[in-house]
Amino acid sequence: MILASLVTFIAMLRLVMSKVEFNLYLKTIATLSLIVVVLGMVFGRFGAMAGLPWWIYYPVPMLTTVILPPLVLKLNIQKTIAYLILSFLSDPFIHVFFSLFLGWTEYMPFWKIPFASASFESNTGKTKTSCSETFIVVC
Repeated sequence: MILASLVTFIAMLRLVMSKVEFNLYLKTIATLSLIVVVLGMVFGRFGAMAGLPWWIYYPVPMLTTVILPPLVLKLNIQKTIAYLILSFLSDPFIHVFFSLFLGWTEYMPFWKIPFASASFESNTGKTKTSCSETFIVVC
């Protein structure tokens, strides 16, 4: 999940910025990616596991995603608007994909998407283990 989010975040920045700007800010983008994506997802994941309400562990990473890149990369108004649109469109897509196919629903906890294999039960009547229960950090 982190890898998919990293790729999405970097691709969004590449779409918004010119090639020259992107290459000029490459080290800054790498640092932003670690802060916004990796630390944001770790904070969200451990916030969910610690039992914090979603309105605490979800807005902090979301706000860093929305606020930091335009400020740090000094994006103009047009590029900031494009970035924000892409950002708000990418999050639901990532959430649906990972909720439906891997069972990791904490990405957007207020929007419940059923895990596809949750409807399939084994002969013992127990639901199969989801990816989020098996691979906490990897997924």
